[in-house]
Amino acid sequence: MTGVRPIVAVVGRPNVGKSSLVNRIVGSRQAVVEEMPGVTRDRRNFDAEWVGRDFILVDTGGWESDAAEGIGAAVRAQAEAALSGADVVVWVVDATTGITDDDEGVARLLRRSAVPVVLAANKVDDVGREPAAAELWSIGLGEPVPVSAVHGRGVGDLLDRIVSHFPPSAEDSEQEDLPRLALVGRPNVGKSTLLNRLVGEQRVIVSSTPGTTRDPIDAEGEIDGRKYVLVDTAGIRRRAQIGESADVFAVDRARRVLTEADLAVVLIDGLEGVTHQDQRILDEVVAAGVALVIVFNKWDKELSTDQREVTERSIEDRLDFVDWAPAMRASALTGARLHRLGKMIEQALESRGRRIGTGELNRMIERWTAAHPPPVRKGRRAKIHYVVQAGTAPPTFVLFTSGGELGDDYVRYLENKLREEVDFTGTPIRIVTRKRERR
Repeated sequence: MTGVRPIVAVVGRPNVGKSSLVNRIVGSRQAVVEEMPGVTRDRRNFDAEWVGRDFILVDTGGWESDAAEGIGAAVRAQAEAALSGADVVVWVVDATTGITDDDEGVARLLRRSAVPVVLAANKVDDVGREPAAAELWSIGLGEPVPVSAVHGRGVGDLLDRIVSHFPPSAEDSEQEDLPRLALVGRPNVGKSTLLNRLVGEQRVIVSSTPGTTRDPIDAEGEIDGRKYVLVDTAGIRRRAQIGESADVFAVDRARRVLTEADLAVVLIDGLEGVTHQDQRILDEVVAAGVALVIVFNKWDKELSTDQREVTERSIEDRLDFVDWAPAMRASALTGARLHRLGKMIEQALESRGRRIGTGELNRMIERWTAAHPPPVRKGRRAKIHYVVQAGTAPPTFVLFTSGGELGDDYVRYLENKLREEVDFTGTPIRIVTRKRERR
């Protein structure tokens, strides 16, 4: 989080509609919502705006008073951490059920803090339910605002109340245009552990249970003195392996994160080696056009000689299609070898933005085609007239041709020659062919 934008934390016990309210305020379905309690587990940040005031909205997991250990305790700790850094707290209560023991626990926590509290009495879908909201005066945390997150009723009044607590001198500042790094991979390969290691705090819940992370989690971190926005994502699995509907949305959202990222750090379990699913994930990264760094995690674990040979062989056999991507063996848990990560990321991002002059580019193409002309296909040989670099991020080249088809194999030949002469380490390259129009 950057600048002086106020931070608004949304808290409450499980299944009172916090994520629905967040989606309503943000204006899109970005937080995972499901009837089953406990779907939101980490705190997640969103950019929000009301009457010209920008602020950061923080969705949190459900607070449970009897969560002493495990995931429930970690969710509670995340909610309390969000509270400690907030300028305003929105406490969401289900007006239809009244105050429960867990609500009382949240109330005690809020009374001890010095943060302004706005009480949102949710699920007041019509005028007939407003008396239930009025009963929440008795909790002693100010006037309840009746709202319906699902229908949008009363949300404007709630936002007016929230904004009224912002410091009058607070001015919106331009957010730094920081590179976005997406941490992606199969479930339980150590993505959340790596994020916490890079950020320097327990920002995301870490558990040995696969699927703990469901929402993409944004956090600002610094690697080798350079700031980035780090995005932890749900483990990407094949649809046949996805059970709960919340997991389906989470995995789809993880894939969409790639479309907004500048670079993907793909984590692969060093104990298991490269799997077919790892190959599919890398295919998605390449298709998204983002820069790529591969981390073989859990390299601190003891491996038998046979295990290490299997892992090394899988790396050699299954990653040849992304041999341009820098790769490292490391441990997110201990931090071993992670000192090399920053340099790899910078190199890949620089490559993604690299541009070649048109004259130099065409001289290289002429030299390569003279040494190895395009093959004859269906009785015709393709001729490349000229080439231009149409864009960066990723570097994209357009070949204007006539005659026969170049073919995918010849395009790969040109890409390999291009990589031999120009440093495109860590970035995919796109080469597009276009038939030159006859005059």
